[in-house]
Amino acid sequence: MGHREDLLEGAKRCLLEKGFVRTTARDIVKESGTNLASIGYHYGSKDALLVEAYVALIEPMGEGFEGAVGAARAVEGGSGIERFQETWANVIRSIPESRAVWMLSLEVVTQGERLAGIRDLLAKAQVEGRRGLAAMFTGIAEDDLPEDVVETEGRFYTTLLNGLMVQWLFDEASATDAEQLTEGLRRVMQRVSTT
Repeated sequence: MGHREDLLEGAKRCLLEKGFVRTTARDIVKESGTNLASIGYHYGSKDALLVEAYVALIEPMGEGFEGAVGAARAVEGGSGIERFQETWANVIRSIPESRAVWMLSLEVVTQGERLAGIRDLLAKAQVEGRRGLAAMFTGIAEDDLPEDVVETEGRFYTTLLNGLMVQWLFDEASATDAEQLTEGLRRVMQRVSTT
């Protein structure tokens, strides 16, 4: 591996151990076996490196969700609502193994003022997250998704995902499960269609 890759791996380990706020450039250098100048040379700034490391940590989660979607679509004769439930069940099952990454996400939300540079960079990455979620639930390839789908359905799924994340990190015992989420959606759709 070269310095660029070493820095990225070191930054990922620091994020998982210390989070965004407590990770310093010196921590990354120590963890990666590189030098301070390498951060600026390869990434421009510590914040840019941390954002890239964070994105690298969350990408495998999205790939795991994709496998869940394939399984959900394979439900013979299953309706869209059944696929919705199965997909969320698989997302929820992944939370324990991804807990450290979810904690990082929560840190960005709760420490936003201290992470202004990181928050701005992640806000741009969030658009891709919306696109990925919309593709996952609609079955439309990301490159073929119309922008209005990303900006409506993608935002809807992102909102659900963020709410579930907070619930599951706070108290697993009282967090919403896939059945409850699906039944809630059914009832909301029913109520809206009758008014």
